[in-house]
Amino acid sequence: MQSADLTLRLPKGMRLPVPTPPAIEFEREELLSWHVDPETERVRFLSLIVGDRDAIRETALDLEVVHRFDLTPVDEDTFYAYAVMDVRAADAALMGAFDDPGLVIVPPIVYTGRETVHVTVLGESDALAGLLDRFPDGIGVEVERVSDHQRRAETLAGRLTARQFEALATARELGYYDVPRTASLADVAAALECSESAASTLLRTAESELVDAAVRR
Repeated sequence: MQSADLTLRLPKGMRLPVPTPPAIEFEREELLSWHVDPETERVRFLSLIVGDRDAIRETALDLEVVHRFDLTPVDEDTFYAYAVMDVRAADAALMGAFDDPGLVIVPPIVYTGRETVHVTVLGESDALAGLLDRFPDGIGVEVERVSDHQRRAETLAGRLTARQFEALATARELGYYDVPRTASLADVAAALECSESAASTLLRTAESELVDAAVRR
C-alpha cells in the first residue's frame, strides 16, 4: 500500500464563482469531512478555514449553489464551516477521478487558493498509477511524493514523533514560546533531561515540520 501527495491546479471553470482578492480574504481551507447525497445531488462538508470570517460567510451565502453555511469561530481568523451545497458537474468530474475501489483520500484536502488543492491519496500501486489519467482535461497535476504510507495523520501534530511533540509541549508550558520569552533553551533541556543541543534539534525539527505543514510542502 502506497500513498501519493498531489497538488492540483484547477482551471477557471472548476473553481467556485467567488470574488477574487482583495474582495475576499482567504488563506487556507482544510476539508476535514464530506458526504455526497446521490438523491439530492448535494454535498455536506466540514472545513477548518483561515481567513476573513465575515467576508467568507457573506460570499458563500450569495452563491446559488450553497444552501447552508454555518460558522463556529476558533479565534479571530480561524473558524469551522459546515456547508451544504449542490454538486456541480465540475465537482463531480473532479471527485470521479478518485472513484476507484483501490483508492482512499486521506483527509484533510487542503486548499491554499481558489485554484490550488493539495490531496493525499492512499491505494494500491496500479490504482495510483491510473489516477493521473482519470483527471479531467485542464487540471494541472504535480506529484509531490509517492512512497509507502507511514504518516500517522495529515494534521499538524500528526507529522511529529512522540518525542518531538513532547519537546514542543514542554517548551510551550515553560514559556519558551512566550513573547517575550520567559524560559531558555537550557530550561527546556533540563525538563526533557537531555542536552541543549539535543533539545534544540528536537524543537527545530518539529518546528520545520509544522511550518511545512502550514504551507503544505
